[in-house]
Amino acid sequence: MLRITTRNARFQEWQALLANRKKRQRAGEFIAHGVRPITLAVRHGWPIRALIYDPARPLSAWAQSMLAAAGGAVQAGLAPELLRELGEKAEDAPELVAVIAMPADDYARIPVPVDFLGVALDRPSSPGNIGTVVRSADAFGASGVMVTGHGADPYDPRAVRASTGSLFAVPVVRDQSPAGVLAWVHEQRAAGLPLTVLGSDERGEAGVAEHDLTGPTLIVTGNEATGLSGAWRAACDRVARIPITGSATSLNAASAATVFLYEAARQRRAAPGAAGRREGLT
Repeated sequence: MLRITTRNARFQEWQALLANRKKRQRAGEFIAHGVRPITLAVRHGWPIRALIYDPARPLSAWAQSMLAAAGGAVQAGLAPELLRELGEKAEDAPELVAVIAMPADDYARIPVPVDFLGVALDRPSSPGNIGTVVRSADAFGASGVMVTGHGADPYDPRAVRASTGSLFAVPVVRDQSPAGVLAWVHEQRAAGLPLTVLGSDERGEAGVAEHDLTGPTLIVTGNEATGLSGAWRAACDRVARIPITGSATSLNAASAATVFLYEAARQRRAAPGAAGRREGLT
């Protein structure tokens, strides 16, 4: 076991993963902690590069099982005050902190069942919103989340925390522009999948519940401040709105995506032959 009691070079490398996106990308690693996130990362086969803990603290049965399951990971004993820093905790340090390898931004990671449901986020500015959308995608049966344009990082600690571990269950793929996603859409259509690209916008022609979301659907949600980009708006087959009342004029990106995902799941549960479609998933 590696033991670290000072802010040495190894600790500084890990600490940089918390706040420095470029260093996360260069290292191909990010930080996660908490029972559910680490458990799901191990369960779904994510490569665990290191598991870090306080060697003077008796480990729970859960922590011991994670150390055993991630047998190839570096085990590092860290001084409690340093562990609190990595866990971004002012008081109690997390029992385990994991350093996890990032997967490739490969569309092949996203499964495409016959009733595909996915989300594309256009230039999201809030890491927390990305994590919330990933959590909602997991809750309502989406196959994946795509993040396009210059925006927040899905591997930012705030996004990882907001996903409450769903980041490890739902594939997230980043792309520099909508072009990559649209090329993927074209490939799916060429393969015979009648995929609809549905935009979310307060100026949509009809409410989301008025649209049929039982077929394969990619939901596109725009930037929190500026909405859908021109490229995405032009690419959408349809644009729907969320009917709202009161003084609010719109919902934030995570809330809007969650409403669309819920409506899609509701329609699919209610549709005739829903059980048969679920059995036909690939």
